[in-house]
Amino acid sequence: MLRIYTLIWIHKFDDQSVVLKVLSSSRFLSYQLKEFLRAKMESDALTWGDKLVLRGLSFYGFHGAKPEERKLGQKFVVDIDAWMDLAAAGKTDHLSDTVSYTTIYDIAKEVLEGSPHNLLESVAQKIAIATMTNHKEILAVRVKVGKPHVAVRGPVEYLGVEIYRRRSDLSA
Repeated sequence: MLRIYTLIWIHKFDDQSVVLKVLSSSRFLSYQLKEFLRAKMESDALTWGDKLVLRGLSFYGFHGAKPEERKLGQKFVVDIDAWMDLAAAGKTDHLSDTVSYTTIYDIAKEVLEGSPHNLLESVAQKIAIATMTNHKEILAVRVKVGKPHVAVRGPVEYLGVEIYRRRSDLSA
């Protein structure tokens, strides 16, 4: 029980350096557990770090598994988060120190208005990979793709997918 309570206490810390000190000095934590928690903190730092945000992008495309979706087309909504270090751009106020939102928008537009895909998972994956391939500064990307007009019984804002990809996923 002592280990469980200690892990909960460590996990709630906001200051990573304090957590690392506690981890380093904790004799009862196994090596594997320490490594797991270090990796978790690195992941959290990336997830909660600087990012470019694109919300509410709207496109008309012909994606879907049903023949009528591919024939008639439909509206798609997209949200994108792209993690990268924005400190230099914040200091210099130069566009050259960041990635322009418009280039990411153009990638999403090209994918959504381009060749049809059966699944939204494939559409989101293509946006994520193209974004990181074209912009080496981007460390990770989250892409949401939704269909606002779906054949379900009941009101919905949209149904869709959300994926999260890291740069390390490109080589896998």
